[in-house]
Amino acid sequence: MKSMTGRSVVACAAILATAIGMASLNQASAQQKLKSYKSDTKEFWTNPPDDWFLGDETEAQKGLAPPSGPPTGASDAELAAMMKKIKLPPGFKIEVYASGVLAARQMAWGDKGTLFVGSFGLGNVYAITDKGGKKEVKTVIKGMKMPTGIAFQDGALYVIDINKLIKYENAEANIDKLGDGKVVYDDMPSFAAHGWKYLAPDKDGWFYVPFGPPFNIGIPPTSLSQIRRVDPKTGNAEIVALGVRNSVGGDVDPRTGKYWFTENARDWISDDMPSDKLNMISKLGEHFGYPHCHQGDMPDPKFAMGHKCSEFTPPVLNLGAHVAPLGMKFYTGNMFPAEYKNNIFIAEHGSWNRHKYQGARIKRVIAGPDGKNAKQEIFASGWIEGDQGYLGRPADIVLAKDGSLLIADDWAGAIYRISYAK
Repeated sequence: MKSMTGRSVVACAAILATAIGMASLNQASAQQKLKSYKSDTKEFWTNPPDDWFLGDETEAQKGLAPPSGPPTGASDAELAAMMKKIKLPPGFKIEVYASGVLAARQMAWGDKGTLFVGSFGLGNVYAITDKGGKKEVKTVIKGMKMPTGIAFQDGALYVIDINKLIKYENAEANIDKLGDGKVVYDDMPSFAAHGWKYLAPDKDGWFYVPFGPPFNIGIPPTSLSQIRRVDPKTGNAEIVALGVRNSVGGDVDPRTGKYWFTENARDWISDDMPSDKLNMISKLGEHFGYPHCHQGDMPDPKFAMGHKCSEFTPPVLNLGAHVAPLGMKFYTGNMFPAEYKNNIFIAEHGSWNRHKYQGARIKRVIAGPDGKNAKQEIFASGWIEGDQGYLGRPADIVLAKDGSLLIADDWAGAIYRISYAK
């Protein structure tokens, strides 16, 4: 540098300054194009963003977004063609149980054989009845925010919206006039993002209810990122698990009474990490890692905050990245072969935060009552064509009295029946 003339030094400095300036501008421009939110301010919680891309979007995954299904669902002809593409183990058969069940989510049986179905984005609750061998689908509740979770017990239909649990007495006798119902629990935040819920009744008539935080990743308020157990008779509740990101499915183990649940891991890290999970609550107040640790062994790059994954309860199984496990059920029927008894069936809704989608299938999990040495295998698949072509997206599972399984598909707007015959 000492050998250069003053003019050369000035010229070099100008070029360097210009280069640094351009780099800074490009970096700033790139940052502006990425979505980023700070959840550690009061303003965020009093007026959170409308979208749910909440957290740190990465350049590598920029532009990925949840796809929208056909607004009118799949036609009967499309459903018939789809059924031929679904792969099942030998002896199993899939067929359409009912069509025109738009945005179908959690299902629950009434005492008299009515199948009640919640919905994701339409605010509807449906009742499906058998009319001379033909399924009749009625919309029995309209205008809710997001009634994804439903249950039926003691003659009453329970529907959980974003911020309230509502009871409808004598529901099957009043299908055409359910009325406004009675709010039996409402200690819930009103955030819609990750606020859609699922109801899993236990032997005492209480419901396990998940409470997801309204963002991808961040420090949740103390009322969220947890699972509660709620008594619909008294309105009492207890917190049974912490550190849960987004759970929209669970069931009580018929062997032990313990609650198992699926969990959707965070987005915007990569196509292949972190894995979604299957968890089991073995003691009151367990912490499952969110937002500090993912998939049992992966500290969050920003929110680990000095925590080690060994501090938290590991998953029973890692199910795969962005497979989006939702509804799940223990199999307690007698139709399927004996080796299926007490296995878990999981509806994997499928990816959006991934360049090549995976999931959109039914997973079978074989696990002992202690959750150790669990194994998984694909039970039903064929709802994805190509890299991102959804034909359907399984969202929930319920067991029928005859031992067959019913599958709700919120993309195709249909309910399927899987049966077995030797």
